[in-house]
Amino acid sequence: MSKKLSKEDLEQDLLIEYSSRFVYFYNQNKATVIGGGIAIVLVIALIIGYFVHSAQQEQQAQILLGAAEQSLMNGNFERALYGDDDALTLGFIQIANNYGRTDAGNLALYYAALAEFELGNFEESLSHIQNYRAPNGILGVAPVSLHGIILLELDRFEEAASIFERAADWDRNNTTTPYNLFEAAQAHIEAGNRQRAIELLNTILSDYPNSQQSTRAQRLIGMLTAAS
Repeated sequence: MSKKLSKEDLEQDLLIEYSSRFVYFYNQNKATVIGGGIAIVLVIALIIGYFVHSAQQEQQAQILLGAAEQSLMNGNFERALYGDDDALTLGFIQIANNYGRTDAGNLALYYAALAEFELGNFEESLSHIQNYRAPNGILGVAPVSLHGIILLELDRFEEAASIFERAADWDRNNTTTPYNLFEAAQAHIEAGNRQRAIELLNTILSDYPNSQQSTRAQRLIGMLTAAS
């Protein structure tokens, strides 16, 4: 009569079996196993190195960005853009070029767009804002609106209207949404699309009747209706 194996005996037998299989596989494929192990270690090292390097890059960019931000707030737009060799500071352009993959490098593009706009360099300002990655939520509304404002300065009204509508939808709220809808309506009027402008103005009246733009929207609708 055969002896009945216990659960522990079965588990031990399975462990021995799988261990034997692994040893056999290792002996038959030693070079492959060692090579695969080295590859895994290298991949892990590269991943760790990437995150460490990214964190260092972000920290450096944030420090450099602080000096450029100060120049921007003080109205020194050229220095904000290109830095100061004597003070050994970098400007938004260099930060964006050298640290483009960091959050600070991305933010430098937005600040560069602002500085170029203040200098009247609208084409350069447009180039920077087009490359900027606007964040989701309310913080992304102002950069998108700036994009529309720059296009207005370049008399690209139809494009500006589209961007303002995008800004209105970026984060729906009772303040920035009606503001951008009104700006979009005015841009549509400049582009000769009065019907779309009236639609947006009516949206302000129906969806945001208590907003600051409501009275302006009603007045503008009256003007458009009288002129037609």
